[in-house]
Amino acid sequence: MNSTDLSWRIRRHGIEMTHLSKGSHIGSILSVSDIVAVLYADVANVDPSDPEHDGRDRIILSKGHAGAAMYAALAEKGFFDIAELSTHYADGSRLSGHVSHKGVPGVEFSTGSLGHGLSVAAGMAYAAKKDGKSHRVFVILGDGECDEGSVWEAALVANHYQLDNLVAVIDHNRMQSLDFCEDTIALEPFADKWRAFGWTVLAVDGHDHDQLRTAFAHAQTSPGPTAILAETVKGKGISFMENDILWHYRFPHEGEEYDSAVAELEAQRAHDGDEGGSTR
Repeated sequence: MNSTDLSWRIRRHGIEMTHLSKGSHIGSILSVSDIVAVLYADVANVDPSDPEHDGRDRIILSKGHAGAAMYAALAEKGFFDIAELSTHYADGSRLSGHVSHKGVPGVEFSTGSLGHGLSVAAGMAYAAKKDGKSHRVFVILGDGECDEGSVWEAALVANHYQLDNLVAVIDHNRMQSLDFCEDTIALEPFADKWRAFGWTVLAVDGHDHDQLRTAFAHAQTSPGPTAILAETVKGKGISFMENDILWHYRFPHEGEEYDSAVAELEAQRAHDGDEGGSTR
């Protein structure tokens, strides 16, 4: 399955999962779908038949509230049955609203308390270097999450130990929780901050799969840790959700919201098929 197909499937599952469960964070799920798809389809060394093999790359979704995107990618890759996605957020389900590694093959670390993922990823990358192992560690953060001081502590550590096996991807949709990032705690000049902490910074369109693949390839030859600043759109792919903070917490309700979202995704799939695929 190529990354274009996988990103569409992640979005479609995301709409269904949040609709069925009446759970939230569809805006974040949609903004991160292309990043997750490229990682799982084209970049990361992971094996659904042996999800804990020692040489696997590690992927941490630090913005754990977008967990449905990771669950959908894992199911589509064969880590568990796709039918289980319908249990997302349900009582007793192992597919909790914020991503959990408990009993879920392919998930490395439970997240959702923002600001922890980069610290854990840096620890994994440092351990790999100490043990002489060649796998890489990828961590996906939200931009609003970068308000947390623990993110910058981890950034300092990663530079100090020159963790060239660590790649942070920031889903830079410019919104967090209830408002725009710049109106909450200003991040700009965002890229300069990462550079000042000693990281290689690559700015890309986070919905362009070619740009993402190129950035991940470039990160392999960087002398230290790499931050991919992925410019994204919250709610990407559903016109009435795009750049609307309402959809951080709202789910697609029965009727016009759900029907319109599904119709837009189906139209996009038909369009991509007519043109032989796209880089979205």
